[in-house]
Amino acid sequence: MSVLSSLVRAYDRLPDAPPPGFSSEKISFCISLNEDGAVAHVIDLRDSSGKKPQPRLMLVPQPVKRTAGIAPNTFWDKTSYVLGVTAGEGKRTEAEHAAFAELHQTLLANCEDVGLKALLRFLKTWVPDQFVSPDWPEDMKDQNVIFALESDRLSNLYLHDRPAAKALWAAAGSEGQSAGQVCLVSGSRGAVARLHPSVKGVWGAQSSGAALVSFNLDAFTSYGHEQGDNAPVSEDAAFKYTTALNRFLEKGSCHRLQIGDASTVFWADASDMKKAELAEELFAGYFDPDPAKEEDNAIKDIGIFLSRLRKGERLQDLDLDLEESVRFFVLGLAPNAARLSVRFYFEDSFGHLTRNYQNFIQDMRIEPAPRDGYPPLWRYLRETAVLGKSENVPPNLAGEWMRSILSGGRYPLSLLAAVLTRIRADGELNALRVGILKSILVRNFKGEAPVALDPDFDNRGYLLGRLFAAYERAQTAALGTKVNATIKDKFYGAASAQPRKVFSLLESGSSNHLSKVGKQSPGLRINLEKLIASIMGNMRADGNPFPASLTAEEQALFGLGYYHQRNEFFKKTIETADAGEASQ
Repeated sequence: MSVLSSLVRAYDRLPDAPPPGFSSEKISFCISLNEDGAVAHVIDLRDSSGKKPQPRLMLVPQPVKRTAGIAPNTFWDKTSYVLGVTAGEGKRTEAEHAAFAELHQTLLANCEDVGLKALLRFLKTWVPDQFVSPDWPEDMKDQNVIFALESDRLSNLYLHDRPAAKALWAAAGSEGQSAGQVCLVSGSRGAVARLHPSVKGVWGAQSSGAALVSFNLDAFTSYGHEQGDNAPVSEDAAFKYTTALNRFLEKGSCHRLQIGDASTVFWADASDMKKAELAEELFAGYFDPDPAKEEDNAIKDIGIFLSRLRKGERLQDLDLDLEESVRFFVLGLAPNAARLSVRFYFEDSFGHLTRNYQNFIQDMRIEPAPRDGYPPLWRYLRETAVLGKSENVPPNLAGEWMRSILSGGRYPLSLLAAVLTRIRADGELNALRVGILKSILVRNFKGEAPVALDPDFDNRGYLLGRLFAAYERAQTAALGTKVNATIKDKFYGAASAQPRKVFSLLESGSSNHLSKVGKQSPGLRINLEKLIASIMGNMRADGNPFPASLTAEEQALFGLGYYHQRNEFFKKTIETADAGEASQ
């Protein structure tokens, strides 16, 4: 199933899907009119329960698609169009208001509905100079505004909801439609959408929305077709796929995640809505668990199921009313000026997706584990970014990695390069970075990569990492932890890439450090010397133990060995301290 057809199908399953020609928009104020067009009240519709008033999502006639021109909406718009006022300089405000008034004067010329006639009278008498506080609040400027007849206001019947308004809107929508063609999405004949509705809510895209399907340059067209005729999608299908996508992208939606620069939406297709919601809740927990929400009993139950899945239990063995065959969809969208690009698209059974997630968890498993157990994917991605900032995550990396996780395929080698680069740059080897290194070793190189310290693992990259950690331990034991720079700070990058240049120097320095340690703690010196001898003894006897260079795979194993050995030292230090306290 294609992206568009799966979204059209998702629209058909929305519990409160807006009818064709309407959409949910952010509305802040309502102007209530008397029958003679005079303003009765200006009502603030915003939700004031939070720190900042938030607009209300309301069903209104679908907005026009604006580019650089002036194009008013029908029966609602922002104040520059409706009232001719704006908080900014407003070079086009007069023209925008004139366009709004002209549209409605033409549309309502022969209308006999009392509410719509009131709007017409208001537009004929209104002048922007009437916008004066306190009757017209300053924070109303540039907000979206609707109208109501005062006699209908208390029953929440707005002008655009009146039967006459809906009939006029439907008639206006059918005018100028292109001749019917076979829709590439539905397969049925219908009027082709020349311009597709905008998609809003994609991180980094224009606030007014961006297009998923568009043909705005001659290079994109063929056979003399214009705009949407190049890839015929019916008005009905275009409305449905954009409506579903906008619903999934809404702020606070339970259908979205942020994966790097890709705004990611997901949904399940099941005959039972509860089963679909359960699959969606589990998926959200896979990649963005939120411990802060676990006070909710329902979410606690999801957390229990997630814990069992992460331990390897099969989905079908859980006490869940959820079939593995439920179809699941994941779509990642990234901004590109006024258009959107598809970073990744996944469609498969939820059971297959869950098994791929379990493989991801197993591949990432490392000891010692991250402090919070199973970090969200965005935490891992930040480990690849300069300064650890989400906005610095390499643009294509997040999408490529997410696609690999979902499909169970090989990880992008750019992920390995990004992590190794960050380790060399800042010297930080934490559980998240080492987990990524281990997972790439297992999945891409099909090699063995121990979860915890393995003294018998004889890969030279792993052994060199352990040896480097032993030299560092000798230094800190001799000089303390408050030295200006440890050998890791000075030499990790070179040692992990070109060992021969560095390890002879480290070996010489280690002898001096061990000599000093022996004066302070003979037992520790003996243990460190035994460890170094043991590691060197595992080195291959067929040549120099310190090669001129290490491959990317061996550099990853170097980091893994260093992490394991260093944390083994910490573990023994803690055990020694605990034993001392117990004896007192």
